[in-house]
Amino acid sequence: MSVPAVFAPVPFADHALLDSGNAEKLERFGEIVLRRPDPQALWHPRLPQESWTAADLVFVRESDRGGRFEPRVGAHRSARADQPSWEVGWGNARFHVRPTPFKHVGIFPEQAANWQLLLELRDGFGTDRPRLLDLFGYTGAASIVAAQAGYEVTHVDASKTSLAWASENAALSGLAPDAVRWVLDDALSYAKREARRGRRYHAILLDPPHFGRGPKGETWRFEEGIAPLVEAVGQLLESRVLVILSTYAIGCSPLALSNLLASYGAGRLEGGELALREEGDGGRWLPAGFCARWSRGIER
Repeated sequence: MSVPAVFAPVPFADHALLDSGNAEKLERFGEIVLRRPDPQALWHPRLPQESWTAADLVFVRESDRGGRFEPRVGAHRSARADQPSWEVGWGNARFHVRPTPFKHVGIFPEQAANWQLLLELRDGFGTDRPRLLDLFGYTGAASIVAAQAGYEVTHVDASKTSLAWASENAALSGLAPDAVRWVLDDALSYAKREARRGRRYHAILLDPPHFGRGPKGETWRFEEGIAPLVEAVGQLLESRVLVILSTYAIGCSPLALSNLLASYGAGRLEGGELALREEGDGGRWLPAGFCARWSRGIER
């Protein structure tokens, strides 16, 4: 079966998509299996019901704003804790997995395709230590992978909780306290200030939510904010540069994201979907977000 343009997943030993269907997905993070909602899984599951009921943690929706993860009887010990938390790794990076009331767990495995790209392009910017700006950096996976690879990383997020989590992940990954510059700020405000300061970056990551609030009460709405943000980021580009824009649960297409980045002018432009593939022969692709990449002058 032919598949739409997909940035293919890269190996991630501590994660597996076991099955999907009936608007849910069944995943393994480390040794623990989670069952949680995914509205894109419109088909029927392939695995028997027994595989689903054996999940260690099941997300139970309590309202349209969230819910809770509930352990099954006999679940893995880490899943039965009052506040479940355990570690997973990708390459040399380590991350705390913590199920949240918003069904997220602190890591998005489909983004490993972009982490791998950062590693592959590390030596193509013409400098010993390329500068990377991670906007909407969340719990720091991309920032940590980049810092370990020798990038000079600035990580920006508007949530104190996310920044603290990212800092913990960095320490867990063996990074020094000053290996990443952690910034609590609104992404658009920070990008504009960096432009006024004359700062330039070799790699810029944008992974905005549909809606959010900044530390000073700023309101972020994707449809209103993304074009001004892309424009502001355009003032921060080095002569050799990579920009990655990815989204999830947004009502637009990869073509729309590509058109935004095309405003930067001549360069290499790619657009497609981030996805996870079910384990086993003939495993289906589960959509996990849209992504566009634009680069200029990078030696590959």
